[in-house]
Amino acid sequence: MTLKTTNVKLILLVAKAKNRVIGKDNQLIWKLSADLKRFKHLTTGHFLLMGRKTYESLGRPLPNRTHLIITRNSNFKAPEGHFVFHSVEEALIFCTKRQLEKLFVIGGGEIYKEALPLCDILEITEVEANLEGDTFFPELNPDLWKEKEREEFPADETNEYPYAFVTYEKR
Repeated sequence: MTLKTTNVKLILLVAKAKNRVIGKDNQLIWKLSADLKRFKHLTTGHFLLMGRKTYESLGRPLPNRTHLIITRNSNFKAPEGHFVFHSVEEALIFCTKRQLEKLFVIGGGEIYKEALPLCDILEITEVEANLEGDTFFPELNPDLWKEKEREEFPADETNEYPYAFVTYEKR
């Protein structure tokens, strides 16, 4: 699917290093308490779209959120109240039928790559470090995305690296 044909506002959330690394071995590679708090604040009460590996890395469904899990595994079962789809498009059709206002895309790498062209807003935590990893966030096209807001913070006792919360809107 290349064109967005839904009224659901797609909001992508990601924390990424300067070199676009977002994870290693299906795990985050930094300790940023502020990012986790922001994630919880933004997503509580909403639907989350994620790949199966991202879902499994959570260990359990996050409280007060509905999980939409994308997998190629036709035998994969979601816990009650959560849903499995075999494509981003299937999940968007489901969300449109439910008349959702917002859907948060939370990873991983393949889901970001597929969903990025369909997103309306990007909520990116830019981690001021170049780190080793095996999963990367796609390169952003500056012709398509406009920085709307930026808040920068230094490293401290609960945030391992300096970071910035950056909001982008589609041009």
